Amino acid sequence: MKSADLWTDPARMRSYRERVLGERESLGAALADADGHQRRVLTELLEYNADTEYGRAHSFGAIRSLDDFRKAVPINDYTALAPWIERMAAGESNLLSADDPAVYFTSSGTTGAHKKIPVTAGFMRRTFFPFYYAAWAPLIEHFPDVLDRPDAVLNLKHDPRPAPPTTTSGRPHVGASQVDLGTRFGEPLSAEPGTFASWGTLPVPVEENDHLEKTYLRLRLAVESDVRCVIGINPAMVAALPYQLNLWWPRLVKEIRDGTLGGVPYGRPNPERAATLERLADHFGTVRPAHVWPHMRALFFWTTGMASLYLERLREEFGPGVAALPAPVAASEGPVGVALDRHGSAGSLVVTASAYEFLDAESDISPDSSTLTMNELEPGRDYHVIYSHIGGLYRYAVGDVVRVVDRVGGVPRVEYAGRSTRSDAVGERLRDAHVIRALAEAAQATGLDVRNAACRVTDRPEGAAPHYEFAVAARDKWSEQETDRFASELDTAIGRQAAAYRTARSAGRLDPVAVRRLDGDAFLRDWHASVATGIRPTQVKDRLFRQDHTLWERLTGTDPVSGGGRA
Repeated sequence: MKSADLWTDPARMRSYRERVLGERESLGAALADADGHQRRVLTELLEYNADTEYGRAHSFGAIRSLDDFRKAVPINDYTALAPWIERMAAGESNLLSADDPAVYFTSSGTTGAHKKIPVTAGFMRRTFFPFYYAAWAPLIEHFPDVLDRPDAVLNLKHDPRPAPPTTTSGRPHVGASQVDLGTRFGEPLSAEPGTFASWGTLPVPVEENDHLEKTYLRLRLAVESDVRCVIGINPAMVAALPYQLNLWWPRLVKEIRDGTLGGVPYGRPNPERAATLERLADHFGTVRPAHVWPHMRALFFWTTGMASLYLERLREEFGPGVAALPAPVAASEGPVGVALDRHGSAGSLVVTASAYEFLDAESDISPDSSTLTMNELEPGRDYHVIYSHIGGLYRYAVGDVVRVVDRVGGVPRVEYAGRSTRSDAVGERLRDAHVIRALAEAAQATGLDVRNAACRVTDRPEGAAPHYEFAVAARDKWSEQETDRFASELDTAIGRQAAAYRTARSAGRLDPVAVRRLDGDAFLRDWHASVATGIRPTQVKDRLFRQDHTLWERLTGTDPVSGGGRA
């Protein structure tokens, strides 16, 4: 059976739906005994890895409780565990985990340096697959027609590599979306929606790192299909899609008319579809996904963080009534929360996956920081996430901040609030979440549309205080008075969100914010410029704090290479 036929095989599809909905049901049922599951997860990872070098060094065999665990093991970040991981990647066994990693996930992290996240079979079985399948349940349950055909879903993150790079020990070192989970971990149902479409594996040759051309080729094929759902996880990838349709429109229409793909003959010429697309563009004066795919039903990506600013405008591009379903709150290192219903942003803690600890997001993380359990979290507050799981990550601070939305069955439901990275020039201690919420407040107060934003601390002139300069992309033009009012509202809103910023402003250590308004496509051009350097699209995410001078000039249009400009 051909791979594409697997997605339409009735028996396979029935098994897939049963697995997805069954894992969702199991995770929901686990909430009734969340504390018991958390104790069992900790006991299991300690027993399983007690005889590893790390386990012996930290007396895993003598630990009987979370309090014991806190005393024996410091809070770690990737830097703390990197020496162990590098030894594993070089071929040593029994260091962090009892079973050797089968693959290493790559993650760009806060600094952009590529991490090696060890992924063991035990981690995949115990921690990863239950949440991974359950994550698709809202889509499968409420929009079943997206599975009617292999090409009903445009999966932007699917990017298989036939010859992936490897560690010294020969294990693949790739993005999570580049791993064939079925072959690598014996999970034949694990292929995501859209991976069996004609563009899942590109039928024409393309350079491995030419990610823009790959994106174009997939879009060229998808434009001839009746796409019902777009999967991106990283919202910046989905936000780029309407821009790409317009950017590549003449080439797309010509290739559809001629029956070519990347200039190579492919399939039959389709002048009827090309003519229809041209009529749509002429009639509307622009090209939107809603025009190309009128039966679009759902988008699947992180709906919080910076995406919360442009979510509603983005949904409009894809058509009236299109749902935006939240991707799981997770990182390459492991899951935190997964949506078990149709909530627009939050997911319940995956209590069977990791032993979770938390730290107030306003606190600094140190190896001996006092942590909170899930029962001590308060709705409406932000927390650093620290987790431990069977795969060899212990008291690991992943660098993400979550916001507790509410509780379901007594268990916190969380949404992604941003990275834990701070901008702290003069003690203002600003986090992503502070500024994103302030941007939303300023937009609401002024009635102005914000598509995306970034900021930096200006160089301090002699004898003057620095200030935050914001680059803000908007669809419509703002008057000078509107821009000034937005800046004033933003400055005040940041002070409400961050007490240390308010103090710094009152003390004269910071001057008021300044706002540079960019045209609506500025961040999309910048996203394309980043991808053009060879970075995989999944790793080019919305970044709020941008202190690098060259990258700031590229974004704001003063770099002539960028082709941008100030509106």
